[in-house]
Amino acid sequence: MVNHGFRIECRVYYEDTDAAGIVYYANYLRFLERGRTEFLRTLGHDQSTLMKRGVAFAVRSLNAEYLKPAKLDDLLAIETVVESVARAQVVFAQSIHCGQNRLLDAKVRIACIDPTRGKPIALPTAMREQLDELRRQNTLGPIE
Repeated sequence: MVNHGFRIECRVYYEDTDAAGIVYYANYLRFLERGRTEFLRTLGHDQSTLMKRGVAFAVRSLNAEYLKPAKLDDLLAIETVVESVARAQVVFAQSIHCGQNRLLDAKVRIACIDPTRGKPIALPTAMREQLDELRRQNTLGPIE
């Protein structure tokens, strides 16, 4: 984990692309999800353990700007930073790069929910404080 943001790499596979070998637009959401999931895992919050504790996450809103296409076999870098933290939600700023090319910018608002009832709940206190500290330390800056 990087203290000021998080970055993973992911290869574009055939299953991610359309007939022209270009990543299908909705599949970028999978890459973003992997970035957020691995980010939380590095902080000690894996999804299966959270679910057992009655904590889950749901995307509340997403704003994405597609800048350039990703293609079959590209090695992508998914960057994730915490932009804001509230009692029951987190906003992540994410971007996807291929080499020096920025392909996508996104802001994803995640709600903390009770997985059984599907109702909003407060983020666990320790997690909220940890995410807020990372937000304050953020040197990658919000993705505009």
